[in-house]
Amino acid sequence: MGKRKKSSRKPQGKKKNDPLPTIFTCLFCNHEKSVTVTMNKKMGFGELECKVCGQRFQCGINYLSAPVDVYSEWVDAADAVAKDDNATSASASGMAPRSGSKQTAAGRYDDDEDDRRYEGEGIVGDDEDD
Repeated sequence: MGKRKKSSRKPQGKKKNDPLPTIFTCLFCNHEKSVTVTMNKKMGFGELECKVCGQRFQCGINYLSAPVDVYSEWVDAADAVAKDDNATSASASGMAPRSGSKQTAAGRYDDDEDDRRYEGEGIVGDDEDD
């Protein structure tokens, strides 16, 4: 059992890099190929706009950013706004979580309690005899 001869191997073709898309589907009107991304790398911002509904978004970019990055930031921002709106509407309609179920960190630890703070004069070495 030895190695195969190099002459029996067929030459590998170059990998074709598919270009990343620059035209996307709109999140709000769901039209395909309606969102175009423009990037101004000198100024450091990317902008997208829907041709159908006119939705616009801008975000900061760097020299490594691609149009896909601007679109993904738009998706993340839209999700964050939707979550925030859902949380606001749930608390307004009385569906807020019970007050005793989970407390925030601010509720568990009160800054006014002095017994949790260290107020010593320093670390005492082991060699000192009292």
